[in-house]
Amino acid sequence: MGGHAEAMLERSGGDVRLLGLDVDGDAVRRAGARLARFGDRARLTRASFRDLAETARAHGVGAARSILLDLGVSSDQLEASGRGFSFQGDEPLDMRLDPAGALTAATLVNTRSEAELERVLREYGEEPHARRIARAIVRRRPLATTAALVAAVRSAVPRRAWPRRLHVATRTFQALRMAVNDEPEALREALPQAAGLLMAGGRVGVISFHSGEDRIVKRTFRALGSTGFAELEPSPLMPGADEVRANPRARSAKLRVLERLP
Repeated sequence: MGGHAEAMLERSGGDVRLLGLDVDGDAVRRAGARLARFGDRARLTRASFRDLAETARAHGVGAARSILLDLGVSSDQLEASGRGFSFQGDEPLDMRLDPAGALTAATLVNTRSEAELERVLREYGEEPHARRIARAIVRRRPLATTAALVAAVRSAVPRRAWPRRLHVATRTFQALRMAVNDEPEALREALPQAAGLLMAGGRVGVISFHSGEDRIVKRTFRALGSTGFAELEPSPLMPGADEVRANPRARSAKLRVLERLP
């Protein structure tokens, strides 16, 4: 939604320009309205960060002082997009960040094998009841709405095993969204490109909300440590109690920062 971009532009000199990427056209439009006061200092484009290097070249960016990747979905996407990211309402099982993408959550849950669904739930959602939930999804197919998916999850997980701080379907929805949008692979492709764009002394920061994504960032940054980069410490940085109280969704956020050495 342009919040981080706004803060970076406010804290930098007038000679600093920002190129913003988002695969969701609605997010680009909303961020554009927020950043309009910066004029030509802010240029936004609809693109995936897995195409970061190509997009930067197309906009005349040869090197960057700072690159920030903010992973996951925004509150507006969860609550107002109507694309089925949230388990709170009853929406079509879509979950595409890019509405032009080929794969929807409905296609995934209604066509993939029970074993594949279990793998997605376990790997991307770290769901301890992945096998039970995958079996329930297959038994209840076809599923067309988020409410139907929530019902399948609830039927599979004994009430005594429901997590205290999370909705019982949180991990399932997260896993399916990540699979639909190929988010882990996009991140693996984006990180080396981001590092390669940095000028000497430049930094790339990644905010993740999922332990699997954080592992990808950590391993990539440490692999780059022998090639002229260093991860800033302490790492990762996490929100304090005051921030979590003000924004409960920040509780799982982790920020890692990599610097290109002079």
